[in-house]
Amino acid sequence: MDVATFHRPETLAWPQGTARGALLRLRLVGAMEAENSSGASVLPPGRKTRALLGVVALAAPRPVSRAKLADLLWGRRPELQARASLRQEIHRLADALAPVGADVLQVRRDHVGLWPGLVWTDVGELREASGPDASSLALLTGTLLDGLDGADPAFDDWLRVERERFGDHVRGLAELQLGAQVEPEATIAAAKQLLAIDRAHEGGWRALMRAYVARGERGMAIEAYERCRVALSAVRDASPSAETEALLAELQRSSSHSARSIHFGSAHGRQAGPRIGVLPLTPIGSVDPELGIGIAEEITGALARLRSLCVVACPPRPHASGLLGGDLPSRRALGVDLVLEGTVQRGGKNLRVLLRLLDLRAGDQVIWTRRFDDQGNNPLDLQDEIAASAAAELEGVVMLLEGRRAALGNSAIQPASELLARALPMMLRLERNQFHEAGRLIAKALELEPASASALAWHALWHALLVGQNWTQYPIAAAARAGALAERAIRIDPTDARVLAIAGQIRAGLRHRPREALVLYERALARNPNLAMAWALFGLAHVYLGEFDEAERQLDRYKMLSPLDPQAGFLDLGFVATSLLRHNHARASILGRQASELNPGFCEALKLTLAALGHLGRRQEAALVMRRLLAISPGFTVARAVATSPFVRPPDTDHIAAGLRLAGVPMGERAASGQNPASE
Repeated sequence: MDVATFHRPETLAWPQGTARGALLRLRLVGAMEAENSSGASVLPPGRKTRALLGVVALAAPRPVSRAKLADLLWGRRPELQARASLRQEIHRLADALAPVGADVLQVRRDHVGLWPGLVWTDVGELREASGPDASSLALLTGTLLDGLDGADPAFDDWLRVERERFGDHVRGLAELQLGAQVEPEATIAAAKQLLAIDRAHEGGWRALMRAYVARGERGMAIEAYERCRVALSAVRDASPSAETEALLAELQRSSSHSARSIHFGSAHGRQAGPRIGVLPLTPIGSVDPELGIGIAEEITGALARLRSLCVVACPPRPHASGLLGGDLPSRRALGVDLVLEGTVQRGGKNLRVLLRLLDLRAGDQVIWTRRFDDQGNNPLDLQDEIAASAAAELEGVVMLLEGRRAALGNSAIQPASELLARALPMMLRLERNQFHEAGRLIAKALELEPASASALAWHALWHALLVGQNWTQYPIAAAARAGALAERAIRIDPTDARVLAIAGQIRAGLRHRPREALVLYERALARNPNLAMAWALFGLAHVYLGEFDEAERQLDRYKMLSPLDPQAGFLDLGFVATSLLRHNHARASILGRQASELNPGFCEALKLTLAALGHLGRRQEAALVMRRLLAISPGFTVARAVATSPFVRPPDTDHIAAGLRLAGVPMGERAASGQNPASE
């Protein structure tokens, strides 16, 4: 079962379908969770105790014999020792569940179980679902009993069988859900849900291909075929069936473009972003022309990982066809909006590579340049370095460019993508009025394309920033909404690196679970190792955990990839926090001021800067920063900072709180819960 792993948001009420009178709520899919009716965690700390709870919960409403439990969890021990260990774990489980307020654990001489009617589980909800309206599939948040492997060899064998049985059931639900869809948007969402469960499901891939065609996106349909082929090879060591190959052939016959160029995006389909072509670099002097071609191919491959760009395959040797000429018509013959070109020249043992991005829609205007110098190292290493840095920087540059074009009404992309392009720069500037307008634009984009994973993820981040900036009266409701949107985005597209990175930040910074967020960042970087945002947030999660050496490694990688990142005002926060918590207050204050200059409205950078100035005793400078912070987030206090702190180690939170007190921030009272579920 290949299900995306992500965490549920904080909920304001138990989910629809929770049994009336249930006192204990268990999540068994993904990272295990146990909550009482007020939302407090009652999850046992030990792996064996959790494994015990998992076994009896999956067996519910039937109890499990003590003999079976002992064999599953202590199969290598003598019977008497296994029984004694089981008794110990039962006591630990009973103690952990005591805050539920009732004895939900059924303990008998020969059996252990959970009392029917008093416990709700996500697995039980999914088992009861049977029709095509399989809304309970939203409960799929990971692998069954994720993280409990290794409790005992016998337990691992049992768990493998349970996962297969459970996977078969939810796969059937997803197939029913897909079969009931008629409209392309709903079909795409249902097909992606099925493929998240079974990524080698050919029927799901074919349904996805047909839905893309119905929506006018033949390029996306052929890309889906390619992903199907890779999945079948990896999972089943097989090739696509004759039916799938026939569908591909039909798509290719009906298209006016070759399969290679459609793979990167069809000119006649709806495009999610501007079309960019990468030309081989022009050699100057004694440089081998193959080096310029190799660099261009590496950059093309790196850019193709970005969902915000439509990368078009260019001729490998366009010199003879005149496509590198300086006149505008010859460049437009490529059928693209943007062109990345450049030169490579040698001076002694040194190589110099110059890249520039041209906007053909604005008369070949140069919108970005970058120079790379190499001192005779391995050419393959040079190609990798250039491709990684170019991809990391260009996505942010193009995002700002498209935002400006959309604001002026000059965008050629589809309406939903145009709304998103307009919204993102407004959102990330963190000017309150524009920020709320950005939220409305993203919501409108989702009305037009409700299955857009990218729009869902950005809307999730919008709600997270709403909480972080203290611009809502109902922070818990907004946090829950952020988490729900992030979950839906991953369900729709668990392969989008930026979606995974945003979901990780919500889990780490908003839900205060950075250890779980690391998994999402690792998956994001496996999908796109050049995503600077993911590296920066990966490092920040390690800062939250107090793992500063590891944090600096990730943050340095981010800065190496994108030294002039357009969103550095956000992404440099990890550097500020690391310096502050390592008690290098002078450096933290400098880095904090630099981040605040890049994004003056970002509260988190102002808070950390203020704490650093407090520890330095620079009260006059701190007063200026505090005025700026209070103008953005009125009512900010030390108590609020502590209540919302994502830092795991108490000494780290205490150190920040002490700096804020020394800077003159009022203590205040603990922030209100804001549990009104009204939408923003």
